[in-house]
Amino acid sequence: METSNEATLFSALAFAADKHRNQRRKDPEASPYINHPIALARILAAEGSVTDTATLAAAVLHDTIEDTKTTADELRRLFGDRVTNIVLEVTDDKSLLKAERKKRQIEQAPFLTPQAKLVKLADKIANLRDVAVRSPADWSLDRRREYFDWAKQVIDGLRGVHPQLEAVFDTAYQAKP
Repeated sequence: METSNEATLFSALAFAADKHRNQRRKDPEASPYINHPIALARILAAEGSVTDTATLAAAVLHDTIEDTKTTADELRRLFGDRVTNIVLEVTDDKSLLKAERKKRQIEQAPFLTPQAKLVKLADKIANLRDVAVRSPADWSLDRRREYFDWAKQVIDGLRGVHPQLEAVFDTAYQAKP
């Protein structure tokens, strides 16, 4: 039995909300983590007119493998190969040091599928917006600036996938502290 696009997206939202239920963002308000994946889907749909259900579902699920006990097999069983493969493309290998993970994001950006590039683009837009107005209390001005510059390097590697969202990123980047 096929599920509707809306049912798939709501299932992804419910799954991500459950998996991230005890997590908080690092902003001063310690906002619920689920706000971040929802922001990605909203950016893609509302600001980028992206309608592909697999891309939107992957955006909602993008941090589940990286930041929760979710497995690729679990995602594959619930959401299929297409969604899972997009999530896997944007998932950092947490066994690596942070500097190496950041370097790999820059190196791998040009080689992501278009769907994974869209998720990565929305992720960086959401993160820049958060860092600009609600950065973690322990982040110095230099660290915030470094984050902006690193995010731009990642996005520069995937340009051409969605000029409209790239312009949204560029606007967010202009708020660099």
